[in-house]
Formats: sequence, C-alpha cells, structure tokens
Amino acid sequence: MNSPMDLPNKIWIYIDHFQAQALPASWEVLGAAKFLANTMKSSLTALVFGTHVDELAQQVIAYGADEVLLADDPALADYRPEPYATLFSRLARDAAPVVILFPTTTRGRELAAMSAIDLKTGVLPDANSFEVQGDQVIIIRPVYAGKIFSRLVCKTKPQIITVGRRAFTPPDYDPSRSGVLRQVDAGILESDIQTKVVRLVPAEGSASLVDAAVIVSGGRGISNNPSLTPPPGLDEKGAEIWRAQQGFQMLAGLAQVLGGAVGASRAAVDGGYISYPHQVGQTGKVVAPNLYIACGISGAIQHQAGMRNSKMIVAINKDPEAPIFKLARFGVAGDVFQVVPALTEAFQKKLGK
Repeated sequence: MNSPMDLPNKIWIYIDHFQAQALPASWEVLGAAKFLANTMKSSLTALVFGTHVDELAQQVIAYGADEVLLADDPALADYRPEPYATLFSRLARDAAPVVILFPTTTRGRELAAMSAIDLKTGVLPDANSFEVQGDQVIIIRPVYAGKIFSRLVCKTKPQIITVGRRAFTPPDYDPSRSGVLRQVDAGILESDIQTKVVRLVPAEGSASLVDAAVIVSGGRGISNNPSLTPPPGLDEKGAEIWRAQQGFQMLAGLAQVLGGAVGASRAAVDGGYISYPHQVGQTGKVVAPNLYIACGISGAIQHQAGMRNSKMIVAINKDPEAPIFKLARFGVAGDVFQVVPALTEAFQKKLGK
C-alpha cells in the first residue's frame, strides 16, 4: 500500500496559533482538509510559522497532517501580515498546491486575502461544506444572515478557502501517527518588515467569544429588573446602565458554571451596558457555539446573522412573540431575572459546582 506522501500534494492548510498554542479553529480546518484530501486522493500538508513551534508541529501530525512545513525564525515570533504573507506566497508558488485552507480567524482571513493577491487568485470565504468535481472544489456558504446558502467556485489556482467556525469536526488526535517534518528557511530580514509589535494587550474577558463552546448573551431586556434599587445620585440613564451591569453579572455567573463566555446584542453594547468585544451580530462577532443562550434578546436579523449557526439555541424572553423564538430549539417565555438564577442553580447541582 502506498503511503500518503506517495499521493499528489494538492491540499495545504495554514495552522493559526498564538504563542505556539493552536486555535481550536485550526483543528476544525484540519477536519475539513482531511475530507478534501481523502476525496481528492491527495496528501495533506500543514504550514506552521513562528518560534518554538516544534511541539505544535508534532501535534499537527498527530491530528492528521502528512507533512508539516515548519518555519521557525525570530522574524516570525509575532504574527505580522507582511512577513507571513511573503513567506506563505513564496512556498505556495514553489509547490503549486491546488487548494489552500485557512481558518476563519482574524489572522486567517487577513493572511488568506494577502496571499491571494500575491498568488493572483481568489478567496472563497466561510465554507460550511464542500463538493468536489475533479480538482475543482465547490463551497457552500450561508448568505443573507444565513437565510439561504450559495455555491461558489474559484476558477483560478490555488483555490484559497476560509472554513467557517464549527462547520467541521476536528480529527481524532493520535500521537502514534507519523509524518514528514520539513524545516523551511524564512529568508526574511527584520529590517525589511514595515510593522513592529510593540506589546501585547490581553483581550477583555476570561473566555474567547469565538472559541467558546457555550455563550450566554444578554440584550436590552437585561436592564429591566425592577427589583434592583440603584445607588443614590444616578440619573435615569445611569440607573439603567447600573441595572444592566448587574444583569450581565448574573449572566456571567451562568456562563462560568457552564464554562462559557458572555455575549451581548448590539442594543446592549450601544446602551453602554457592556463593551464592544462582547457584541454578537452582523457588526460584531460571528459565533457558532454548541449552546447559545439568548437572554432578553428580541432577535433582530442583525443579531441572528452572528449566532444562527449555533448548534443549539435557547431563548429566554418575556415576550412570547419575540423573533428569537422562531430560531430557538428551546424557548422560555418568562422573566429572565427568575429563569437565569434558577438555571444557574440547577446546573451547579447537576455539574457539582
């Protein structure tokens, strides 16, 4: 039987990581790449750039890559688009892969776009599934806030595709797998790079919204708890924001029990209840957790665009006619300030926390 490396080298995948820790989206894209490699009878090559990434490269092989192109260089210590795109495009021109997959992360999207310009090809974004006709990959992606799906092709090579979050299952991790690890020379001088990383500032919050398997989100309704008496001296707007902040602390308690993150609607962010990094929707984060709990969110189409691909949606709203209920698998038409504490208590008992 031929080894995978005896097959044509058609499929490449870029592994996005931060300080040698792969983003979960990278493992999901490996799942998509494995499907394409099996369908197209190809070996699978992954690219890992950075410093001190030897262990990460071995993890990539354990997750299913047949070959890893590893560039370990001080100029690649922190992600910067210019050196990463320059190196990636050079390697792709030399090897001529047919398909290149990127995770739909901030870095993945940027690198895909810049590499496409260098390679004079196009980008197919946010693929949820694939069809294969010979060496031609057709992607299926949601449009119009997920109301319909479109089929897209890229007629130039390589076909660069970004893979939607949680659209594919990561392959099984098998540390006994063997693969080829090839060191590549970055060939980049620090003096030639236009941008510098001055410092890294940790993002607000304890969990990444786009990586969270569980998200508990709040909307404008979180500010409407009549049982709370705001501190003296606050005007009407100040009292509204104070009540909303107490409401989001309540949601944070539920998220903590479930090991999740706290999200918000645009109305909540615009109201000053919580900061923008928590915003889910067309003008915020696009998420696809296993469980999305919408609390006091009416479900405007702009918000649905950011969370409708969640595996399971639970809606809690006192208005039984709220649009969010049409999208939810389970709905509770009730007072969020009674339902959420009860849910938190029930999960604490069930999970032993």
